[in-house]
Amino acid sequence: MNEQKSKEKKQEETLIRILSTDVSSNSSVYAGLTNIKGVGWTLSKAVCYKLDIDENRRFGDLSKEEINKISEVIKNPEFPRFIMNRPKDLETGEAQHLIGSDLNLRKEFDIKRLKKIKSYRGWRHSKNRPVRGQRTRGNFRTKSTLGVQKTKQVIPSGE
Repeated sequence: MNEQKSKEKKQEETLIRILSTDVSSNSSVYAGLTNIKGVGWTLSKAVCYKLDIDENRRFGDLSKEEINKISEVIKNPEFPRFIMNRPKDLETGEAQHLIGSDLNLRKEFDIKRLKKIKSYRGWRHSKNRPVRGQRTRGNFRTKSTLGVQKTKQVIPSGE
């Protein structure tokens, strides 16, 4: 029983929960922030710079207040448009930065919108083809059947 509690404590110490994502306490702040969906290397560096946190510092060494500050800056970033993952929203026209499930939902809605208006990109999405102009002769063959199917030969049993 005591062994289970000690294992749970060790696991709690090794994982830090930030913005509904588990981050290893051994990873640096710079690399650990990229585990959060929607946070890339550029935003991670910008957050470290804005909060004056050393990039090489370990997540386990951060206090709860610093972790809360990091999550607040990521939720409401005040950075230039080129750092945001949605620099101009179609509905509002504002620069937004989405993280986690919000990013997944918005991406899904964008693809549905492209399919609905029957744009070229929407058509490529609906046909499970590459959207960004890649060549398809050698790659992307796993999604469609190509090649010749051989028929089985029947050997007569009477001979």
